[in-house]
Amino acid sequence: MSDVPKHILREAASRDFKPSVRVGKAGLSETVVGEIMQQFNSRNLVKVKVNKGLFEREQRSEVWGFLATSTNSILVLQRGNIGVLWRR
Repeated sequence: MSDVPKHILREAASRDFKPSVRVGKAGLSETVVGEIMQQFNSRNLVKVKVNKGLFEREQRSEVWGFLATSTNSILVLQRGNIGVLWRR
């Protein structure tokens, strides 16, 4: 996490940066991963929101790890059910 530039961390933590991908009741699917990959074609940060109640609190770190690995990105911020992925 220390190799993430400070301006990326600031942008990820900004309340003005709204989630652009939502994980709904279908859960983690190829469609969600594909949407994140498509968004990485035009931007380097993608904010993902997982519907409340979909995963237990203990499972969230596994969810973010799966998404980061699947999209070849780095998780720069995780706050509750929201995570921000960054790809250089």
